[in-house]
Amino acid sequence: MTDKQNSVTPTSEEKQKPTSSSSESSTAASKTEVKSSSVKSEKKTPASGARLSKIAIVLTLLIGGGVTVYVQQTMQAYQEQISQLRQQLKQSVGQVETRVSQLSQETDEKTATVINQVDTNLNQQQNSIESLQRALADIKGRRPNDWLLAESDYLVKLAGRKLFLEHDVLTATHLMESADERIAALNDPSLVPLRQAMANDMTALKSLPLIDKDGLVLRLTSLEQLIDKLPLANAILPDAPEEKKPEVSEDISHWQDNLLTSLKDFSEQFITFRTRDGNVIPLLSPEQDFYLRENLKAKIETAIRAVYDEQQEIYTTALSTASQWSAAFLNPDNNDVKQFNQATQTLSQNEITINYPVKLESQHLLTDIIHERLRKEVSGLMKEGE
Repeated sequence: MTDKQNSVTPTSEEKQKPTSSSSESSTAASKTEVKSSSVKSEKKTPASGARLSKIAIVLTLLIGGGVTVYVQQTMQAYQEQISQLRQQLKQSVGQVETRVSQLSQETDEKTATVINQVDTNLNQQQNSIESLQRALADIKGRRPNDWLLAESDYLVKLAGRKLFLEHDVLTATHLMESADERIAALNDPSLVPLRQAMANDMTALKSLPLIDKDGLVLRLTSLEQLIDKLPLANAILPDAPEEKKPEVSEDISHWQDNLLTSLKDFSEQFITFRTRDGNVIPLLSPEQDFYLRENLKAKIETAIRAVYDEQQEIYTTALSTASQWSAAFLNPDNNDVKQFNQATQTLSQNEITINYPVKLESQHLLTDIIHERLRKEVSGLMKEGE
């Protein structure tokens, strides 16, 4: 501070200098002040810069340390989470591997069980097939006559179809006789009840009335062909009343009546007049004639179908209607018409319906016998196979 005062305060010698040098002195003084201020600023600048740099270094260290600590803490937390996740992943992988091994073991056990069951079933089936083959060979060599039972069963069933479906009594009877012959060839006393049932069935079949359906249909067909040749009836006129011819009297007073009578007899030789009272049936037109003949044919066709279907009412009604139309519209004096009417009336009285038996007694009995024998054979073979 003294240096600064000394440098600023002028000396006495300087005050005693002339005025001319006052400007110089002032210039020098200003220079001195500038130098002193610059020296002062130079002294102050290094101290403040060092202080600020120290503060900046301290702040930098503090911030760097905080960031480093935060980063280290965060990394440590991440490392802990990663280790936990790795541990959980190891546990999950272990559980999955354990479950997979369990499932694989269970699957292997189930597969082995199924394979054992399949092998067992195949062995059993193979044993059954072998036993059945041996049984068939034994049956063929030991009881060949049992095939006659199968043939008899087939013939009896065929007879039932012929009887119930086709109503062919004659063929059904022959089939039953053939089946009875085969059963008789077995010479088996245990089949006596079966033969008795078959005898009852054959007796019932032979007691049924036989209808010659083919012959009946042929007769109806011949009547149908005759319709076109039948003549129609002429117009039917009522009978004329009897007229008494007047006679000429010998009395002269009746000369006028005698004259009229003579003139009337003379005129009748040229023209005759007769009076008839009553309804006159006219002739049929050609169109009606065609329809009449076609309707008669239709009735005969209906009767033919009724014969095969065994419909008694339809058969009788059709022929009765045809007979009525023939009597009404055809010439009754013609021989063909007379024959047609007589044939339709006769044929309409025929019976075409038969009361067939509901079932054959021997069919069910024969089937039961075959099944019973087959079960015995198979059961015996199964026991042998076991």
